[in-house]
Amino acid sequence: MFGMSHDTFLLLDAVVTVIGLIVLITKFKIHPFISLTIAAAFLGLTSGMPIGTIIKAFQDGFGGVLGFVGIILALGTMLGKMMAESGGADQIAQTLIRAFGKDKVQWAMMFAAFLVGIPLFFEIGFVLLIPLVFIVARRTGVSIIKIGIPLLAGLSAVHGLVPPHPGPLLAIGVFGADIGKTILYGLIVALPTAIIAGPIFGTFIAKHIPGHPNQELVDQLARETDSTKLPSFSITLITVLLPVFLMLLKTFADVALPDGHFFRTWMDMIGHPISALLLALLLSLYTFGHKQGIGSQQILKWLDASLAPTAAIILIIGAGGGFKQMLVTSGVGDVIGHMAVSAQISPILLAWLVAAVIRIATGSATVATITGAGIVVPVVGMIPGVNRELLVLATGAGSLILSHVNDAGFWLVKQYFNMTVAETFKTWTAMETILSVVALGFILLLSLFV
Repeated sequence: MFGMSHDTFLLLDAVVTVIGLIVLITKFKIHPFISLTIAAAFLGLTSGMPIGTIIKAFQDGFGGVLGFVGIILALGTMLGKMMAESGGADQIAQTLIRAFGKDKVQWAMMFAAFLVGIPLFFEIGFVLLIPLVFIVARRTGVSIIKIGIPLLAGLSAVHGLVPPHPGPLLAIGVFGADIGKTILYGLIVALPTAIIAGPIFGTFIAKHIPGHPNQELVDQLARETDSTKLPSFSITLITVLLPVFLMLLKTFADVALPDGHFFRTWMDMIGHPISALLLALLLSLYTFGHKQGIGSQQILKWLDASLAPTAAIILIIGAGGGFKQMLVTSGVGDVIGHMAVSAQISPILLAWLVAAVIRIATGSATVATITGAGIVVPVVGMIPGVNRELLVLATGAGSLILSHVNDAGFWLVKQYFNMTVAETFKTWTAMETILSVVALGFILLLSLFV
């Protein structure tokens, strides 16, 4: 077509479609769900797919993703809501602050955010823990930047790298990775990455930008809580980490025990992400609910309220799955895969680069993960020995890079920390970029051993 080979035309078609997707989201401010749906239809039509095949491919991709990720998101959101409303997150933060002491409070905030962030969306974890930043800054006299950057790093690291967050979960489904191994590798990469981008970078940048919190926000949010009414630290930790433990146990059983073994069969069911999160949620109804004297009606209200904010995320993920399937069905994915093989680009580096470019352009980590995984997935079948779990992590790491003015998180941090745009670039944007690049380094290092 137009004097080009079929493969060249498909590649150009994909480039035009992705650019169009970026323009729809950034220039025309069209919702990512609508933009992804339009992009998928455009790619299907222009690549020469039959009309019936276009609709079916989009439906299959949409339903295939949400059949797994949608359930996980719902269960994880409910668990996070129970922990937030009961004060479990507050208990984790307070306990770690007492354990580390005032001199190392920035480390306490990073570890608190890392633990609390496992079952929570970034925005929810941020709003939940930001009062603690104000309280600790007021009590200790430590710079709000020195305390806040480690908290942001802890939340961002698990958001981009550790299931059951939507980005890693989606990439697991696309690449066909093992969730237990992804959690294990994700924790191995995320923790040292958060340490470098959080307490270490935060201590450095606070010397240049100490920060001055908005006094109105401090007066409104920095309220002391009654620690006698909070769930205990041990109970909170057991409840929050139960799904992670069960999923890891399933992976170890699969490695250590033969097919058909009684324990392995049961762990395959109990350690499945849906079962593991369901069991943790049921436990939380007691540990964060009834044990705290909270009635069934109040618990029901919390669970109902928790699902509303996830609707848009679920739709975006579903549409992203449809777009990914269009890339595969149209043959674009195969062309990109063959190019990557012939150019001898590391699949891990390719996954990181694609996700990073889309993240910078759209400002959405979720869109970057969805699109990046869909573009890179054909490489998996063409290059033997590619570690699918590390591809998941590389895509997640790329989706974190260079948060700037097109990202809602940029403005959220700017307003709460009362910074100028330039100061937000020097703190939040720099921290996110350090997270992304350092995580890629650790992923490449890990690839030498697994």
